[in-house]
Amino acid sequence: MKTLTKHTLLVALLVLATAMPALAVTQDKGPAPKQDTAGAPKGLRVFVCGHSLHWYIPTPLTELAKAAGIKDHKIVGTQQIGASKTLQHWDMPDAKNQAKQALKKGEVDVFTMSPIQFPDQGIENFVKLGLEHNPNMRFTVQISWGGGDIDNQDFPKGVFDKVDRNRTPEDLKKMFARNIKAAEAQADDINKKYGKGKKVLLLVPSAQASVTMRSKIFKKEFPPLTKQDDLFKDTMHHPTAPLEAVNTYLHFAVIYGQSPVGLAMPTLLKNAKKANWDDAFNRSLQELAWSTVTEYPYSGVTASPKAK
Repeated sequence: MKTLTKHTLLVALLVLATAMPALAVTQDKGPAPKQDTAGAPKGLRVFVCGHSLHWYIPTPLTELAKAAGIKDHKIVGTQQIGASKTLQHWDMPDAKNQAKQALKKGEVDVFTMSPIQFPDQGIENFVKLGLEHNPNMRFTVQISWGGGDIDNQDFPKGVFDKVDRNRTPEDLKKMFARNIKAAEAQADDINKKYGKGKKVLLLVPSAQASVTMRSKIFKKEFPPLTKQDDLFKDTMHHPTAPLEAVNTYLHFAVIYGQSPVGLAMPTLLKNAKKANWDDAFNRSLQELAWSTVTEYPYSGVTASPKAK
């Protein structure tokens, strides 16, 4: 009887060991675990300078850095002007210009901007000033989606009066193409002029991510979002929480070169209090942002570490 019991136990253990790989595969489909924070990059001092499609970035970015185990991340300042060109920030009187003051102190590691259209002389002005006081700093520039569903190279009269957001993927792909191309041309010029063989200015592909999201919604591939209107609060295309989250993930990835996939849901999504905007939905936003960044050479993010 004892021999039979031992034999039965041995068989059971062998069966369990054989089944474990299959069990691990099944577990991958469950809730996203937290990212491993070991080996997290050094925290950076970030200044945020831009308009309303960009100025909400500081709080959720800080949340992401903390969740990723990044110590000493700090927002050293913000400068906000609605619907602004970067040149408007540059042209502010020096006494009120917090952006210039921060750069002159040499205490900024990353300076992030959000022009409306390209080229924008303010971008180059800030790059030149920043590098004079901290030659090791970097600059990021958000390529914003167009308010009123236009390419930001254009500002026709009455563009915000009536907006049709039921756009096909073909329409969406063309929508911001000229402004994106102009952004890349200015980035190439600035990096050649000031980079000394390196990229000091990186582009955040926010417009491209919005196009991908809207195309997936059109094809009914991005539940629980069912219409492109779900991404915007108004005809000026101020973002709702899902697009704010994606844009923050893009900035996090470009600034830190790290995947946001697996990080905890940001407060801005939680505060929306939508039952179906859950962890699975948040992960889909993170994955979309990470794939957009890693597939875009101007982001400067070339590595693609596995999602946790």
